[in-house]
Amino acid sequence: MASSSTKIALSSSDSNNATTWQNFKRLVSYAKPYKLGFVAAILGMLGYAFIDVYFLSKLQPLLDEGLSGDNVDFMKWAPLFIISAFIIRGLAHFVANYCLSWVGNNVVADLRQKLFEHIMAMPVAFHDKQSTGALISKITFDTEQVLNSVSKSILVIVQQSAFVLGLVGLMFYYSWHLSLIFLLIIPVIAVIVTLVSKRFRKVSKNIQGAMGEVTTAAEQTFNGHKVVLTFGGQQREFDRFGKINKHNRQQRMKMMATKSASVPIIQVIASFALAFVFYAITSDTLRDTISQGTFVSVITYMVMLLRPLKMLTNVNAEFQQGMAACVSIFSILDHEKEKDNGDKKLARASGTLSFKHVDFSYVKSDTTQEVKLALSDLTFDLSPGETLALVGRSGSGKSTASSLLLRFYDATSGEILIDDTNIEQFELKDLRKQFSYVSQQVVLFNDTLSNNIAYGKPEATEAEIIAAAKSAHVMEFSVNMPQGLETNIGENGALLSGGQRQRVAIARALLCDAPFLILDEATSALDTESERHIQDALQTLQQNRTSIVIAHRLSTIESADKIIVMDQGKIVEQGTHQSLLAKQGAYAQLHSFQFE
Repeated sequence: MASSSTKIALSSSDSNNATTWQNFKRLVSYAKPYKLGFVAAILGMLGYAFIDVYFLSKLQPLLDEGLSGDNVDFMKWAPLFIISAFIIRGLAHFVANYCLSWVGNNVVADLRQKLFEHIMAMPVAFHDKQSTGALISKITFDTEQVLNSVSKSILVIVQQSAFVLGLVGLMFYYSWHLSLIFLLIIPVIAVIVTLVSKRFRKVSKNIQGAMGEVTTAAEQTFNGHKVVLTFGGQQREFDRFGKINKHNRQQRMKMMATKSASVPIIQVIASFALAFVFYAITSDTLRDTISQGTFVSVITYMVMLLRPLKMLTNVNAEFQQGMAACVSIFSILDHEKEKDNGDKKLARASGTLSFKHVDFSYVKSDTTQEVKLALSDLTFDLSPGETLALVGRSGSGKSTASSLLLRFYDATSGEILIDDTNIEQFELKDLRKQFSYVSQQVVLFNDTLSNNIAYGKPEATEAEIIAAAKSAHVMEFSVNMPQGLETNIGENGALLSGGQRQRVAIARALLCDAPFLILDEATSALDTESERHIQDALQTLQQNRTSIVIAHRLSTIESADKIIVMDQGKIVEQGTHQSLLAKQGAYAQLHSFQFE
């Protein structure tokens, strides 16, 4: 049976190979629930551009009729027209900005939520290969880049494009001869914008990668702050972060250089068209057929085109940044989630557990070839209420076996049975509810003691939480805390000692009341007195539960029903404590090392 969760496959819609337009359409699909707001925003943008174009369309009659005195009514109504136009323009601007911002923020919030949920639904093998800092950067920085492309970029693109089309239409309406000159520069501008867009997208992708490196470096250093201080590594970390920070700055300057160069180039090209119009008007043919108002209007429209062309060029950089961010986000969303092909429900297992000739190997990230087996022909049976102890040197495969039970990984071959049913046939949610798990690396949340204990059973009553806290000897130190069990213990239990954090984790497992119990070095951080108390609690807990205890300290597993000694993923010996000592084999050797 080939491993499925250890291979990270992409779906057919690989965003890295998609065009900008395809990624943009995919992004816009997230705006479907908010289409009314999007339509209102588009109407507001078009209304804003229409008012500007309509206002400028009155320039020619103002010069030829109003100021010359030929049309008295024109000048009389001009003040009212100006005020009305700017009121409508202001309302259109508000509607466009507010509605587009509303749509953009909702789309990004949905995208961020979906990205967070998708990352959490990814198999453990994915997280093994990904930097936490890089994933955080995608949820924070990359989604902000998308927000810019959804709101500001679209606002400028739609509004200014409509304004440009309106001005060009006015130019052709008043003088197609002069306006035809302007069309000659459009292909040149289009080529420049295309080349610049490719550059923007490439640099934007590099910026996002650099930001992920910044986040990763900062997260690693902050998490290892005490180690850095202890070994005097501050300067090394300063230098390392400085190099990463410098790379980020260089990528941003490349973006600014491209943006700064593209705008004047396009404006210089447009100036050639403007200069040619001034030259053309000197010809006798055009001078006699074009009025002063028409000439001034066309020249004004051409000059007015420079600003929207500049804005469209500048916003192209932001739009490409947003599109590069979309590629980054979609590349994660295109990864397959953790497979849950099981269709059987499991309310509560009886406690029977079997490993049948189980092999397992991790898969390299850059090849499909499998590395050396982490587990080889692992076979054992446990009846309800029995305790199995796994012992052996570090790296012998003990913790890997527990990971297979929870289906963090799937066995490469063989099968694991609970109540005589292969665990792959159960729904993942139901399967994992059967286990209470206490690891040597305790994970606590920035919340109260009470909520941390009840994390696996949020519906637990206060009495149940207190009972679990007493059994795990949490009450012994919680009574001295400011708010007792309602005290916030900080990030990952920063306010607690190692032994106290371990007791909270054991209380959490006690409260879950699952039929299976996995203890992975559960008492490793406890002092002798605390360990004695916890061992008493664990023995009570294990009476009606099938338990797997992973331990280096052999004193904690002497009463186990079965002990398996592992080495390099294989079973070396198995039996009870007394029978293994009598064999004078690997277990007896480990025992003598620890007690002599």
